Amino acid sequence: MKLAVIGAGTMGAGIAQVAALAGHDVWLQDQSSEARERGLSNIEASLSRLVKKETISADEQATALSRITLVGDISHFEAAEIIIEAVFENVDIKREVWLQVDKIVDAKTVLATNTSSLSVTEIASSVSRPERFCGLHFFNPVAMMPLVEVVRALQSSDETIDKARDFAHGVGKIPIVCADKPGFIVNRLLIPYLNDAVHALTEGVASAEDIDKAMKLGANMPIGPLALCDLVGLDVALAASESLFKEFGDPKFRISPLLRQMVRAGKLGRKSDEGFFSYE
Repeated sequence: MKLAVIGAGTMGAGIAQVAALAGHDVWLQDQSSEARERGLSNIEASLSRLVKKETISADEQATALSRITLVGDISHFEAAEIIIEAVFENVDIKREVWLQVDKIVDAKTVLATNTSSLSVTEIASSVSRPERFCGLHFFNPVAMMPLVEVVRALQSSDETIDKARDFAHGVGKIPIVCADKPGFIVNRLLIPYLNDAVHALTEGVASAEDIDKAMKLGANMPIGPLALCDLVGLDVALAASESLFKEFGDPKFRISPLLRQMVRAGKLGRKSDEGFFSYE
């Protein structure tokens, strides 16, 4: 299968990696040459870790890398069987991307957005064949996380959902089909938990270290909520929080002012080497 991934950031690079390992040829597109090279570098580093752990062989690493082609435009996407968009969590940016893709895409191509919280139905309205559109929400880090939420937009056809689910399964993931409701499954339940942890820190309940330690030791969580915020990216967590609060208008989705302040300060978590914890 020929796959196109739009956006060479953390999620786009991760999706390209698992698809290439599964035997698909991948165009990894980003307008920024720096972003493309950084994305490829991240893929190389991730594959090297898998080789070191003996999860894959050096030959499999080399073959996967050979299947990934970096591109700066979308001119080749007409030949893609599936296109996955993984740009920043902003509905206007995503809609603009799909307006451009829609001008050249083949009528049979499956179109998917990797949004974690935005309305797939709204994004689907950007294309002329919205029945071919759905959500494919991979989780970070893509190479390690087994789940993919296959999101059925109001316009999605059964055929599109079946093809999207088969693709996710084919790249080694466990697909779960869900309706296009705010936050889908995971973020609808997870975001209030993360926000409450930030509120607890703001209120001086305990230190960041002890809040995370309490949830790991007392609730058997594999990672504390503040460390998870750092892993997800505070900007991503904020965007998801804003989307849920806007859609539901429910106080349980209230956003901590500290989360906004940290994003404004550029403290985004692991991606910036500093969030609730330091990663230098």
